[in-house]
Amino acid sequence: MEIVYTKKAPEAIGPYSQAIKVGNIVYTSGQIPIDPDTGNVEAVTISEQTEQVCQNLSAVLEAAGTSLLRVVKTTCFLADMADFAAFNEVYAKYFVNKPARSCVAVKALPKNVLVEIEVIAEI
Repeated sequence: MEIVYTKKAPEAIGPYSQAIKVGNIVYTSGQIPIDPDTGNVEAVTISEQTEQVCQNLSAVLEAAGTSLLRVVKTTCFLADMADFAAFNEVYAKYFVNKPARSCVAVKALPKNVLVEIEVIAEI
């Protein structure tokens, strides 16, 4: 087991790692739209926040030696299912290989963001 870390993605805001590699699989923690340069949530709309989340995930996966193209499963959390169509539009640009996915609405997310995504990818 190996901890994955990169400064190109936000620091963990709790007692967890950005990702863990086990064999040829990487499991990311959920990424929210924190800008790694400022440590703040700068994005406002669901589209902007989804872009930032996907960029954060891409950075973590790159640090693990893989990419979004090797993602086999995503779990997506939305604060409001009314954002589903706009979320999906951005999501489709990043996950072109169409991995398996779960997408659920949740009551609240850390820092009151609109979206969080975690992934499992092959290295």
